[in-house]
Amino acid sequence: MTLPDMTGPDMTGADFLRLAEEIAREAGDMLLAKRPTMSGEIETKSSPTDVVTALDKASEELIRERVLAARPGDRILGEEGGEEGGDSGVRWIVDPIDGTVNFLYGLPDWAVSIAVEVNGEVVAGVVNVPQRGEVYTAVRGEGAWLGSGRLRCNTGVPLAQALVATGFGYFQARRAVQGEVVAQVLPRVRDIRRGGSCAVDLCSLAAGRVDAYYERGVNQWDFAAAGLVATESGARLEGLGGRPVSPDFALCAAQGLFEELHALLAPLNPERDA
Repeated sequence: MTLPDMTGPDMTGADFLRLAEEIAREAGDMLLAKRPTMSGEIETKSSPTDVVTALDKASEELIRERVLAARPGDRILGEEGGEEGGDSGVRWIVDPIDGTVNFLYGLPDWAVSIAVEVNGEVVAGVVNVPQRGEVYTAVRGEGAWLGSGRLRCNTGVPLAQALVATGFGYFQARRAVQGEVVAQVLPRVRDIRRGGSCAVDLCSLAAGRVDAYYERGVNQWDFAAAGLVATESGARLEGLGGRPVSPDFALCAAQGLFEELHALLAPLNPERDA
């Protein structure tokens, strides 16, 4: 695919999405091709269970190279390489593999996630789930899509009938608290799902495959693109008490269910680590 000139100042969200999707697809194809011959180059980050592979780094390097070739004045925030770049007012938020443990074990729920932020607002996002052959996209104000299909999150679901996705952190103390919290949530909902990727969970919510999602400890690169997909599908994504979504907490569901789940979670103090 030949992309048009992407260096101009008047790019729309759709223009940014076109470039982001092309890059996310290329990174996903590379990861699928190289994973079967992946070497033992596996390191740990924040804890022994927080892993990063050589292919995480290779994916981010590929994405950075492609973005800067097309938009040399932009900034890039990546999970592996941190933040660097220019002062154009455009920032790319990149998770080269969201769900690295799934990737490592050959499970399908991992994704390449790329969001484009203009003057502090995410305007476009793509989440490529290569092993499932699914590409989720969204442009602010223009809806969310899985391929050519428009996404609408589930609405009108009461808490007792909600299928709720969540995740767990890497530190033992945080996991202990998260275990206490989910033990209180489980009897009040239809069931719990733990997929292993924030980006995939939020896109699953947008596609109606789960009804709600909550988690402590997700970072901007985890939710920037998928969060736009979820909100453009009609869902509400925030932290607790009306605060913005952040590493402190993320809660996502349609109106009504959002408030019910928030009312259940808030008294449990799920933002604590001990």
